[in-house]
Amino acid sequence: MKEIAIVGYQQSDAVSDAGACNEVELIIPVISKVYDQVGIKNAQDVDFVCSGSCDYLQGAAFAFVMGVDALGAVPPIKESHVEMDAAWALYESMLKIRMGHADSALIYGFGKSSPGELPIVLSQQLDPYYLAPQWVDTISLAAMQARLMLDKGLISEQDMAEVVSRSRRNALNNPHAQLAGDVSVQDVLAQETYVSPLRKADICPVSDGASAMVICTVEKAKEWGLPYAVISGIDHCIETHNPGMRDLTDSVSTRKAAENAGVHNGAVDVAELYAPFSHQEIILARALGLGDATSVNPSGGVLAGNLMMASGLSRIGEVFNRIVSGEAQRGVAHATSGPCLQHNLVTVIEQAKEAA
Repeated sequence: MKEIAIVGYQQSDAVSDAGACNEVELIIPVISKVYDQVGIKNAQDVDFVCSGSCDYLQGAAFAFVMGVDALGAVPPIKESHVEMDAAWALYESMLKIRMGHADSALIYGFGKSSPGELPIVLSQQLDPYYLAPQWVDTISLAAMQARLMLDKGLISEQDMAEVVSRSRRNALNNPHAQLAGDVSVQDVLAQETYVSPLRKADICPVSDGASAMVICTVEKAKEWGLPYAVISGIDHCIETHNPGMRDLTDSVSTRKAAENAGVHNGAVDVAELYAPFSHQEIILARALGLGDATSVNPSGGVLAGNLMMASGLSRIGEVFNRIVSGEAQRGVAHATSGPCLQHNLVTVIEQAKEAA
């Protein structure tokens, strides 16, 4: 099986409102930077392109096609799209390479969430017959999940506040973060509840932006002469769409995906987890079996900025950055989709053997 390497990653700043900037204008600066990083001129210099986005954010069918304008109309390219976070576009691109149909791929994800009400928009991910018509927003569902954990004694409000405090401090070193600062646990606990038991600090912000990545075979990475990290494992698993039919205090799909991806085949130095709510980081860390030696969300995670449809890819990119910089040898990245951690993707990224 072909080994696949990450050779480039770039992300825009996470901003609360991109204003008049449209999706194409969000994408172009990011893919231009990743072209420069890899040393290519345009999308024609890779074999495959795959994007991740959500038409519901723009409110128009096939709105993702507008994003393709950022690549140039001619000459034609081999291009695909997933109506999901771009982490799943990475998964599709890896399949393309492993089937022998490509040696390199450009992946990008983008979302402009500020014009709408994101927690309500995402209710369309629910069961279309019983739950979606009720317009149950994602914050209320997450609050229900947090309440279950608190009532069962699985977490405390102090635990949740510690996640927020660490996220804000870590984000001070992330130039793309939307929320950063030296916020103490006591500062968080002093906030009023927003949707009980969640405080606003427990909830990821609404952000506009994009991220992009280039992957290729290890042979291609060596040909290009680029520093790279190897994707040694990847898998995704999904649970039932009915939240009443699964244990919301655990993430069975994350645990299963981690087993299939080989998370426990070595030490994990760094983990970037897509946890839109503070208590979900705790659920994920437990499902992945992360120990105290693992640095969790050193970027601040999505509590510091949530690029909808791009943050899952960004988690992979953040781990890549730390491996090629020498800060870590092996890391885990996680992406999620659906209410209360319904669908989860786990990626294992390792230092290239030549650099070990």
